[in-house]
Amino acid sequence: MTSSRSPRRLRALLSATLAVVLLAGGTSAVADYDDEIREYDRQLRQQREEREELAREREALESRLEGTNADLATAYLALEDANARLPLAEAALAEAQDALAAAEREEQAVADRLTLAESELGDLGEQLAEGDAQIESTRSSIGELARSTYRGGASLSGLSVVLNAESSEEFIRQTAIVDTAVRTQTKVITDLETITAVNRNRELRQQAVRDRIDQLHAQAEEAVAAADEARAAADAHRQEIVQIQEQQTALAAELEALQGRLNEDLAQKEADDDRLAGIIAGIEADRAGTVAEREAERREQERRERERRAAAAQSSGGSSGGSSGGGSSSGGGGSTNGGGSSSGSMIPPVPNPLYVTSPYGMRMHPLAGYEWFHAGVDIRSACGNAQVAAASGTVKATIPAPGNASHGNQVIIDHGTMNGSGYVTVTNHLSRFNVRAGQWVDKGDVVGYTGMTGNVTGCHVHFEVWKNGSTIDPMNLPGWVRSY
Repeated sequence: MTSSRSPRRLRALLSATLAVVLLAGGTSAVADYDDEIREYDRQLRQQREEREELAREREALESRLEGTNADLATAYLALEDANARLPLAEAALAEAQDALAAAEREEQAVADRLTLAESELGDLGEQLAEGDAQIESTRSSIGELARSTYRGGASLSGLSVVLNAESSEEFIRQTAIVDTAVRTQTKVITDLETITAVNRNRELRQQAVRDRIDQLHAQAEEAVAAADEARAAADAHRQEIVQIQEQQTALAAELEALQGRLNEDLAQKEADDDRLAGIIAGIEADRAGTVAEREAERREQERRERERRAAAAQSSGGSSGGSSGGGSSSGGGGSTNGGGSSSGSMIPPVPNPLYVTSPYGMRMHPLAGYEWFHAGVDIRSACGNAQVAAASGTVKATIPAPGNASHGNQVIIDHGTMNGSGYVTVTNHLSRFNVRAGQWVDKGDVVGYTGMTGNVTGCHVHFEVWKNGSTIDPMNLPGWVRSY
């Protein structure tokens, strides 16, 4: 089971243990501690990578739903979340069941050991009682032997045997009696010492068994608590699975009810895309018209210059010392209203490195079930982050979210001609504008702020680059750095 301790608390606990390890375990214990730290760090890295991978997958899924109304997209995402959580909950349940089975086995094993220990303690009690009875009996025997000797007036000393004997036969008889009494007394005393020693060992064993029983009681309580915890975890995961399955059923029904709006959303997105393409085409047409007008003006100036030189040549006798060239060329000090020409590069709308959640190009719509063209690039950016102009130019339009359902708050900037090509950039889903139509902006000026207006489910940058009337992949522009 996964520990409930936070990573910081676990690391603090491991660090606090190091001093004890160093004092008690030596080099081997330190190596074991290092292994434990490395394994702990590996698990943390794995968990972090799994969370990041889930976040990436969620962002990519949200991006593929662009153009779908929020209710439908939210229901679909919630169903996908439920589908993703179900196998995790089932795996957690299986793990909890394994832990429960192990805890129950340990609980039973401790209970068996406790039963054996208590049985052994009972046997030792009986053996001690028997030993005490034998000790008491032996002590009685010794007392009786002493009393008998006293009543008989016999003395066990060798001198009394010699002095009191009236004949050799009497001497032999009394000596035999004395030998028997001594052997008897010696055996009784030996038996008493033996029984006393055995009982002392039994008492020590009895105390050891009592201590073991106390330990087993503590282990039994821990085993019961672990089993209860594992049982509760398994029950919680079962309930979680039931809840997820109920959510799946409800969300599937909700998604089915909202499915009818999908075609409307896709039709609206197509209309919004067509309107944007029309605006871009108008900008390119204006640019082409401006270029044509300038080219016509240049040719007219060259014609007039030729006529002036011809007239001058006639008046001077047919020769001319003037320059043979001359004409003006189109130019300008910058991209003014889309009519100028300049060189340079574009910067990203948010700082490098850029984490792309959905790339430029074809992608599959998860609900519609077909591929559609993503004309821009989606970049990770938090709500409220500033977005800047990729190059200097004129704001051609700031289209508000109402009536622009697919794209939300949208800024269109004409950057004029750069490096011989006409460029326009488009930014969608802004939370608010920082520019107005007709305004000149310099490269790096803030044009708006990251948001989630339009048919999207999360804050991000949607950025498009149009070159000579067609979209290109912004990530191929020089200086744009992708983060992985």
